[in-house]
Amino acid sequence: MTDRIARLDSRALIRVNGPEARPFLHNLLTQDVETLDAGELRFGALLSPPGRLLFDLFLWGEDEAVVLDVAAEKRDALIHRLSMYKLRAKVEAAADDRPVFVSWPGVAEGFLADPRVAALGGRAIGDFTGTASEDDWNAHRLSVGAPDPTRDADEGTYPIEANFDLLHGIDFQKGCFVGQETTSRMKRRGEVKKRMLPLTFDGPPPAPGAEVLNGELRAGEVLTGRDGSVMALVRLDRIDGALTVDGRAVKAVKPDWMA
Repeated sequence: MTDRIARLDSRALIRVNGPEARPFLHNLLTQDVETLDAGELRFGALLSPPGRLLFDLFLWGEDEAVVLDVAAEKRDALIHRLSMYKLRAKVEAAADDRPVFVSWPGVAEGFLADPRVAALGGRAIGDFTGTASEDDWNAHRLSVGAPDPTRDADEGTYPIEANFDLLHGIDFQKGCFVGQETTSRMKRRGEVKKRMLPLTFDGPPPAPGAEVLNGELRAGEVLTGRDGSVMALVRLDRIDGALTVDGRAVKAVKPDWMA
């Protein structure tokens, strides 16, 4: 099967360089940056001090820089946030105008494997020829069961609720990062009561924010999606049984990679 390729106009790049770029980012992000080699791709996040999700991002290793792949609508805000943390560090962060592409179901030539889960395919920056749309890509992502944190999370979301721990977005061995104390405690104590999971159903998607019910008990809420499937934030102790949204039957699906 020929891989499909799509340009993601919803994503944008920030190039972080300077002699202290890697240790600077390493102390901020959920991912190990100091060991990031040129030509390597990792997934991570920048959290708030209380451990809430602020920015989801991919990290591209280059010889003299680290390139951050972030939501286009949040690029300026992340550059500003990095400048606040910089103080006297010898670091520069600036917009990089190269486009971001994805390929699926496999890793196309010139792409790197998506670090979250193999079924997501590949990712690349630079000039490629698209054969599909970003909407096609989002349909595939949703079929794999991977949330889009920019679309599905809000200022109250913890990264583990968005499955960052299962999608290789948090290195629990690296030591300190912003929000590390809360994140590590949730993982260590097994305090993960809610996670983002796909819901399947017949027909058009419920509105974002619609309540998921297990009988008469609240089980979660709808986030974003399309006909036949949405991402939802659900209580793990209430996903078995007869689930409904707006009176319609829905089913919570645990992706294979979550097992």
